[in-house]
Amino acid sequence: MSGQSITDRITAAQHSVTGSAISKTVCKATTHEIMGPKKKHLDYLIQCTNEMNVNIPQLADTLFERTTNTSWVVVFKSLTTTHHLMVYGNERFIQYLASRNTLFNLSNFLDKSGLQGYDMSTFIRRYSRYLNEKAVSYRQVAFDFTKVKRGSDGVMRTMNTEKLLKTIPIIQNQMDVLLDFNVNANELTNGVINAAFMLLFKDAIRLFAAYNEGIINLLEKYFDMKKLQCKEGLDIYKKFLTRMTRISEFLKVAEQVGIDRGDIPDLSQAPSSLLDALEQHLASLEGKKVKDSTAASRASTLSNAVSSLANTGISFTKVDEREKQAALEEEQARLKALKEQRLKELQKNPAIATTDSSPVSTTGGTINSAPSIDLFSTPSSTNSNSKAANDLLDLQPAFQQPLPVSSSNTWGGFTASPAPQQPQNSRGLNVDFDSVFGNNTNANNLDSTVASSPNQGMTPHGQQPRKLVSNDLDSSLANLVGNLAIGNGTAKK
Repeated sequence: MSGQSITDRITAAQHSVTGSAISKTVCKATTHEIMGPKKKHLDYLIQCTNEMNVNIPQLADTLFERTTNTSWVVVFKSLTTTHHLMVYGNERFIQYLASRNTLFNLSNFLDKSGLQGYDMSTFIRRYSRYLNEKAVSYRQVAFDFTKVKRGSDGVMRTMNTEKLLKTIPIIQNQMDVLLDFNVNANELTNGVINAAFMLLFKDAIRLFAAYNEGIINLLEKYFDMKKLQCKEGLDIYKKFLTRMTRISEFLKVAEQVGIDRGDIPDLSQAPSSLLDALEQHLASLEGKKVKDSTAASRASTLSNAVSSLANTGISFTKVDEREKQAALEEEQARLKALKEQRLKELQKNPAIATTDSSPVSTTGGTINSAPSIDLFSTPSSTNSNSKAANDLLDLQPAFQQPLPVSSSNTWGGFTASPAPQQPQNSRGLNVDFDSVFGNNTNANNLDSTVASSPNQGMTPHGQQPRKLVSNDLDSSLANLVGNLAIGNGTAKK
């Protein structure tokens, strides 16, 4: 089966109707397409784990519900998505998984739909076991071994003897379950299992780095331990040698499937003489006869072993730095691509950057301010006659010339700007209120109140109207009332 199935589309549509964006994204990330979960869906779910208002249990339950599907593709992608969130998501996610008694119950999963289903079902059962063990390990030590601080002042290097002897076996169990995935290069035949293998590969090298530092700390304390502690420590070291061989085989598979050689660390084994020195020291504590060995020879052997293991730790550090640099370069490339796409959009359609409703816009990274609004100027219009007829309170056209106002005169913090010049053919409005409201017995009708002569801006005797006093508002209003003949009950002669 290839592509999204009808069931996938219907399920996504149902979540769209109910408004559950998280459930819809989980459905999109775990479709029947034989490919790994898409990066955009994984990034969205990672962002969800960082949001405090997101219900983490609901997100986890949605992923668990997808693992009940009968298709190996859906189940495998659900496990991969869960693993991705455990590694790259907020720590709240893995904390919740660690608090559950059970996670995935897929020990009997089997897809009988085809030969490929039979083959992939085996890896699904192994993969689910590892995720369960990863959550159990976090519950036991309260941190993730793959994210623990490393180095000379790291957690595993500064741990005391008692806690160290309890912690290293937990790493061993998690490492054993991871290596039990046991996949060969010729079995990595599709994008689903390849995505899971990449996550397992990154977990393996980080987990082994913490394991390696724990062994270095153990060796440095070994010759000062008590007899029971030395016996337990020797058993831990022997298991470490076995797991070093297995991890080497795992890394060879990674190299065969095309992983860059620079992303694969070099493992340096301790000299075999170290194991002999550890066994002899334990035998001497048990009272057995052993070959005479000086403190200087033991110190030299221990120093060589620690140096070899430290080289392995340095190799892991280089891999981490290389991965961080690659991630940084990838992010910078994405930002550059977004900037170029935005510039192209602005060049094709400049109207995107400047809109009539937005006073400030950005075009090409510069800020363009819209023209300032003059609260005191009269709006200009080509149809000034209709405006004058509709608004009796707009008395500015009654004057022949706009009044010059000093730029230094400010009202309420705003500077009054000169009124725009009226067109030559514009007709002013001169209203005789006494005639309109019936106080003048000689008034004819409302139409006679509108002046139609060319010299309409003049008073009846051809005199200029008294000018407004720019600095005295009361005097200006009084003069205006006088010009409009509102002062007494008769029209002004």
